[in-house]
Amino acid sequence: MGYEQIAAVDLGSNSFRLEVGRVVEDQIYPLDSLKEPVRLASGLSREKILNDEAQQRGLETLSRFGERLRGFQPDAVRAVATNTLRVAKNAKVFIQKAEAALGFPIEVIGGREEARLIYIGVAHTMPPARHKRLVVDIGGGSTEFIIGKKVEPILMESLFMGCVSYSLRFFPDGKIDKKRFFEAEVAASREIEIIAHDYRTLGWTESVASSGTARAVADILEMNGLNPDGGPGISREGLEKLKAQLIRAGSATGLKLSGLRADRAPVFAGGVAILSAIFSVLGLARMTYAEGALRLGVLYDLLGRFHQHDMRDTTVQQFVRRYQVDVKQVGRVERTALQLLGQLIPVAQPEHENEVRVLRWAIALHEIGITIAHSGFHKHGAYIISSADMPGFSKKDQDKLSLLILGQRGKLEKLPLIPSADSLWRLIFCLRMAALLHRSRDDMPLPTLLVKQSSSGFSVELPGQWLQENPLTAGALAEESASWQRVGWQLRVRRRSAVTAQE
Repeated sequence: MGYEQIAAVDLGSNSFRLEVGRVVEDQIYPLDSLKEPVRLASGLSREKILNDEAQQRGLETLSRFGERLRGFQPDAVRAVATNTLRVAKNAKVFIQKAEAALGFPIEVIGGREEARLIYIGVAHTMPPARHKRLVVDIGGGSTEFIIGKKVEPILMESLFMGCVSYSLRFFPDGKIDKKRFFEAEVAASREIEIIAHDYRTLGWTESVASSGTARAVADILEMNGLNPDGGPGISREGLEKLKAQLIRAGSATGLKLSGLRADRAPVFAGGVAILSAIFSVLGLARMTYAEGALRLGVLYDLLGRFHQHDMRDTTVQQFVRRYQVDVKQVGRVERTALQLLGQLIPVAQPEHENEVRVLRWAIALHEIGITIAHSGFHKHGAYIISSADMPGFSKKDQDKLSLLILGQRGKLEKLPLIPSADSLWRLIFCLRMAALLHRSRDDMPLPTLLVKQSSSGFSVELPGQWLQENPLTAGALAEESASWQRVGWQLRVRRRSAVTAQE
């Protein structure tokens, strides 16, 4: 599968961006871009509630983006939301409205996933190099730090500090003085110190800054000759001169320097304070500026999925190795679960591709909790999946996998409310049935199972003779039927007179 055009939407804490790219073999060429300074983070209260004004700004922007994306296929567009929608308590309500305005699903991604995508974007805009690069991206609500080599990130962190949040916290009225700037730098330095040791230990050869704050600072330093050699990028000396002039001016709007755009001015001081702390704590002398960042990383990650290089598959395999999963048991459960699913839906059709992949991932990971304890291992596994950094996966993806792993056994009442029409129910059914039937963990062939789904539940038909010869499984199926009944579903277990062994 592939498209001539693909698109990325970045719902950042400061700006919303749309990037449309033209795909030529393995390369993406920018075709169109839109940017709106929504400043979503400025609408976040101390109680982490996103106010109506910020929501409205976001929805109006997404409506315009949606018009540009009209006619795009669903899997040719990927929309991601970052820090503000990670922390907002009413994010789910806003995202429902936002998806309606945009016309495409929106994923809330974790901080390290954001960092991974940023690095991919930056790496694809810079000349190939064998040395390690440090990439720093100051966003509206968070700042990402990545050390990577070529196009592979090695070390990734996301810190809860950004140009919008720091400008609101330390410069709420727009006024800048030495005391306020010092307090902002100290606060940022404390955050960076937490990760500094690991980053210095790994080391890097080249420092790169991306996104709005870095671009604004680099432009100002270059246009006003503040770098000592008059060269491009951001130098320590140039940054110190800019900081001094900013404090002297008393506000970003009072700064008498070329290059500061009006839409950047309200959040400029917070960004400069964070950047200054980064230079100080990490001992940087100079940073180059890169255009790439998150939206381009999203595009290349999307392109990778078309070419069967899905980072999510790699992540699942890494988890399988890390948690020493019994791959033979995974194979048994997967074969049976997919055979059952194939009786419920046409699994080969493109519209069911994602459903099949989610079930495969869930099966591969369904026993990772055993490394903690066998008792309640499904609960341990669900917690790991919901809490871990999983490159390539959105929070929504992780929640779905976590729910499937939690629902593989035990009481169905413990699951959160799932609409009766949700396809998750049939995935839960297939996983539970397969795990139950392979409890003995051996390679004895199963008989032919016939399953059906109706509006009221599921039915399973098995040879009566086989059930008689396997009383443990027959008892487990009776308990399973009762479990489904307690949540308002029916599971009918029927006996066949003829015995047909599964091929």
